[in-house]
Amino acid sequence: MFRLQGSKTLAVDLTDDAVKAKNGSMVAYDGRMTFKKMTGGGDGIRGMVTRRLTGEQMAVMEVRGKGTCYFADRASEISLVSLHGDKLYVEASNLLCTDAALRTGTSFTGLRGGASGNGLFTTTVEGTGQAAIMSDGQAVVLRVTPRYPLFVDPGAYIAHQGGLRQHLQAGVNFRTLIGEGSGEAFQIRFEGDGLVYVQPSERNTVGGDV
Repeated sequence: MFRLQGSKTLAVDLTDDAVKAKNGSMVAYDGRMTFKKMTGGGDGIRGMVTRRLTGEQMAVMEVRGKGTCYFADRASEISLVSLHGDKLYVEASNLLCTDAALRTGTSFTGLRGGASGNGLFTTTVEGTGQAAIMSDGQAVVLRVTPRYPLFVDPGAYIAHQGGLRQHLQAGVNFRTLIGEGSGEAFQIRFEGDGLVYVQPSERNTVGGDV
């Protein structure tokens, strides 16, 4: 259903079913399609209340029909994620498109979200189906195992899935390790078994140079 046309355009083949996509990300389509604006960040009444409390809000549209729809956003690189009853945690700004059957919600990130400049909550995508996420540059998928924890720059973090625990470590960053850091900064330590998606570009963070 989801396939890439190059690395920056997502093609979705629809057969009288639907997907949810970032509002305004459709660049072309063929066949018969209908478009409905929605409010993202969660499904149903509970999702609406959560959005009001957390501020994690996405402008989402439902695309339904028969044919092929093409999505892109600011020439961002796109990666496909397959879910099999598990949950994906992804920054709202990095989520492009999901199967309509996947459930979306919000999850508290605490200081990790504040350090990355994305707020205290992040978007969750759960169920069985496909999702497309975006990155500034081609995303790198890194495996975390119980034997080998992973340390990530908060500004480069995009998403993660699997049985992972995350901890924010203050007072050290990758530049201070080589004597070039200044001020307080952070790392995210991931432990457990799962995947972490990282982009080769850093967004601004509240912890200084990270």
